[in-house]
Amino acid sequence: MTISPTERSAATFAAVFSRWRADRGMTKKRLAAQMGFDPSYLSHVERGRHRPTADFARRAELVLRAGGAVWQAFVDYDEARSAAARTRHGLVSEHWRPPGPGPVVEQEVASLTYRDGRYRCVVQRRLYNAGTEPLSRWLSRIAVDRYPQDSEQSNAHHRSHPLALPELEFYGLYGDPGEDREPMRWRAKHDRDALKEIWLLFENEARQFPLYPGQRTTIEYGYTVRDDLWGPWFQRAIRLPTGRLAVRVDLPTPPEPQVWGVETSLSTGEAPLRTPVNRRAEPGRAVFEWETEAPPVHARYRLQWRFRPEAGRGTVS
Repeated sequence: MTISPTERSAATFAAVFSRWRADRGMTKKRLAAQMGFDPSYLSHVERGRHRPTADFARRAELVLRAGGAVWQAFVDYDEARSAAARTRHGLVSEHWRPPGPGPVVEQEVASLTYRDGRYRCVVQRRLYNAGTEPLSRWLSRIAVDRYPQDSEQSNAHHRSHPLALPELEFYGLYGDPGEDREPMRWRAKHDRDALKEIWLLFENEARQFPLYPGQRTTIEYGYTVRDDLWGPWFQRAIRLPTGRLAVRVDLPTPPEPQVWGVETSLSTGEAPLRTPVNRRAEPGRAVFEWETEAPPVHARYRLQWRFRPEAGRGTVS
């Protein structure tokens, strides 16, 4: 069996960690207590059942006084994991590099599915911390607009039918797909009739896992909105340097959906998307996909649709 670079580097980390624990004469229970972890979690990392995290490696390095050996083993693992993820998902074109300090989005994949009178939105963002401070939270924004062509009607509608936080079924996950992912705590920053801004916290009830400078990870969040609160469009706004944006809209057939797209920038205003929206058929469904490389900051990309006969409603940013 061929061992992947990620598996090899994870095994190396476990071996380095285990050796330093033995050299310091520390039991797993004692070391876990000093690191602030459950002994079973430490045991799983050492046996290779759980992959190491930056938080775990930093605490281990500090407690074991390993002279940088434990941390370097984690860095090697994290680089191998990031390279594998980029290869597996086609995350970033080789020519794209973060343009400056601060957090950047290497890839965003946003999907919207309409089923049984509800829209389900799932957003995955591959993050890289190009700044000098650890990231401990991420702001997500949920906005609905039932009648996007008539702001007064839409505002009146949402005053009478406000978007409710408990109905969103909001969740957040930290970590790359296919690996152990951490549930994320969250709290509302703004709670308005048609707008929610939610802080995704890089922590949960068990521990904290900040994204340190030079590190990468994937966060995912999702939520559900009733179709009487939606409008027939799905918009993504570029607020940070972004390497790749991919958008997917999954609609039922019948009725027959028609989908098109527009983009808005500070320099050109609103115009049709520069590349076509691709359609593929699945049983009883029509899936529309579109993507772009290195979109400019402040640009907005919107997929719009209508049904024949009209039977769907659907928005979010």
